[in-house]
Amino acid sequence: MTNLFGGIYKDKTILLTGHTGFKGSWLAYWLTKMGAKVVGYSLEAPTTPNHLRLLNIEMISILGDICDQQTLDATFAKYEPDIVFHLAAQALVRLSYDKPVETFETNVMGTIKVFEACRKTASVRAIVNITSDKAYENKEWIWGYRENDPMGGYDPYSASKGCAELLVNSYRNSYFNLDDYAKSHNILLASCRAGNVIGGGDWALDRLMTDIMLSVSQGRKVEIRSPHATRPWQHVLEPLSGYLAVGQKLLEGKKEFAEGWNFGPENEGSITVQKVVESIKKHWDEIDYSIADVEKPLHEANLLKLDCSKANILLAWKSVWGSDMTFEKTVTWYKAFYQNKHISTKENLDAYIEEAKNKKISWAI
Repeated sequence: MTNLFGGIYKDKTILLTGHTGFKGSWLAYWLTKMGAKVVGYSLEAPTTPNHLRLLNIEMISILGDICDQQTLDATFAKYEPDIVFHLAAQALVRLSYDKPVETFETNVMGTIKVFEACRKTASVRAIVNITSDKAYENKEWIWGYRENDPMGGYDPYSASKGCAELLVNSYRNSYFNLDDYAKSHNILLASCRAGNVIGGGDWALDRLMTDIMLSVSQGRKVEIRSPHATRPWQHVLEPLSGYLAVGQKLLEGKKEFAEGWNFGPENEGSITVQKVVESIKKHWDEIDYSIADVEKPLHEANLLKLDCSKANILLAWKSVWGSDMTFEKTVTWYKAFYQNKHISTKENLDAYIEEAKNKKISWAI
């Protein structure tokens, strides 16, 4: 596995913020399997069970707040990372309505403090900043958003991610300017935006897959809200392969890749919430659901898609699994966990890489 992505991650020191979260734990696992030295920096694991704890990854885990500049700086200075993947965030839309200050502090000021730590650390050569498809100004149109569409955000979470994208542009212009690369600085900064990710090991509250899996494991009917809302659903490994592909280009010093990137499924992966539930029911028949009667629901985007043509063409990146395989792998992961206490993360990653090789996707060959 060490030869994936041109073997660029073998023996590299990676600082990964948000490693105790869902995507962060999967990325930490993948990086260690490629021979990287992974240093995680995050708050305490946010859920019980927790994917990271279940995996027992051989890595360095630092528990800290990204808004704590002193501890962040000390961690960077001690471990001298080559590249930073910044995933730490308050990532829940509905929670952002209850905790707007915490959401903006974490997603905006936390991002600034990570960038500042990078500026102070001579070893850092690349930063991959992770935001969200919700960073775009949502116009509820049928077309996918492209990387040059304006940032926006109706709810506090979406607005905070739009702000984070503006920060990326500001820091790239002011401190990591491409014209000055390899002259006054050696850091390339890119930003990645992904659609809704699912997969085994996500227990964050108020997420569709988590709600469904918890309900079926407890013999309850799950209530779903916004059944007609459309999202670009994809397995967690899909955007992670995109983040890693961008990181590879930055570490190789290819400054034309220090831009914004979308990572989402093919059009068939953008389907309604209700269709998702009906699709996963094929793999776990005990799943039962009803439509929640919400008098005045909090505002969430109803129609949201990404145009990933740029990544398809310039990175030669594309999705490996279609929606059916994504749902199957996700449901069977949880089913194995709840029925047999088996963690299928290794099997999922191995199968994903094998399929990528079969499809001759560039990062896998």
